[in-house]
Amino acid sequence: MKPPPKDWPRIASAVFYEEPATAIDWLCSAFGFKCRMKVDGGEGTIVHSELVLDGGVIMVAGTTSAHRPEATYPRSPRQLGGANTQTMMVYIDDADAHCAHARASGAVIVQEPQTTDYGEGYWADRSYQAKDPEGHHWWFAQRISG
Repeated sequence: MKPPPKDWPRIASAVFYEEPATAIDWLCSAFGFKCRMKVDGGEGTIVHSELVLDGGVIMVAGTTSAHRPEATYPRSPRQLGGANTQTMMVYIDDADAHCAHARASGAVIVQEPQTTDYGEGYWADRSYQAKDPEGHHWWFAQRISG
């Protein structure tokens, strides 16, 4: 197998939003992502985007696509009564500071920062859970030990 493209991990996720351009700006401002690519499709649509954070990559796309009109699966939790089919988990350097910044940026903090020790032979994390404006849940964790 050839390796993944340069600057891509072996796994990445796509997250769907009703308003992807707005979501990209918010995710960068509130959670610290950097937008390395955004292909605008006009009228608020995003054809492709890549957001990075410390080696991780997510793609943000809209729930409708001019180049894939047959695709019926892309949905925002907003369209599903708040349901999530995946939760993103991101390691960060300082969970408390990250949480404070996310809260000030409008994230709903679902679970306040707390430390969880997974026991001998594993590790301890300090983490919190936040919900973005369209209802996606995000876990942010800081490795404490292990």
